[in-house]
Amino acid sequence: MLPSFTMIDDFLADPAEARRRALKLDYDPALKNGNYPGVLSDRPLEIAGLDEIVSGILGTPVCEAPGTVHGHCRLTLRTDKGLSGVHIDPAFYSGILYLSADEHCRGGTEFYRHRRTGLDRVPTDPLRITGAGFDNADQLIESVVNADTLKPSKWERSFTAPMRFNRLILFSPWMFHNSAPGFGDRPENGRLAYLMFFAARAN
Repeated sequence: MLPSFTMIDDFLADPAEARRRALKLDYDPALKNGNYPGVLSDRPLEIAGLDEIVSGILGTPVCEAPGTVHGHCRLTLRTDKGLSGVHIDPAFYSGILYLSADEHCRGGTEFYRHRRTGLDRVPTDPLRITGAGFDNADQLIESVVNADTLKPSKWERSFTAPMRFNRLILFSPWMFHNSAPGFGDRPENGRLAYLMFFAARAN
């Protein structure tokens, strides 16, 4: 069974080089295409062997999820706001590698429980979905995630995965989550994260 959440510190052997390369990418607001706060890098940041390493951690083979921004970096500054809040990811598994320097790190990634339903994720078991009062997963997502994404009173924060330089978190994309607010006023002191969206890979 896949773990719901895993956190690994000191993930990269040379995180300073990864951060340097991430800061050299272009973060043009004109390239933004989504409801997230902040801006994405114009291209992915290559991390050699990433899929194989994560496959080993999860105990199942994974690869880049098509149609996602897997491998891109996201830069979020203090004044950046998004059009969505608590959400789920369109992937088999998700990951975030924090690349902000430790002296700038604030917050992290927040995970939530939905107050009305008591759920902390979209269940994968159909019986749990019907037990929560929904006919199927799509109806649950529409009624819970999409309807309440920007309504803080509808959610209770379960825990925060604190941001730390070179810390990797891997988690089920069905868990209700959101990034903590951005910080800083320029790329060098802002919230810098490397995004991962994995698909299951055939053996």
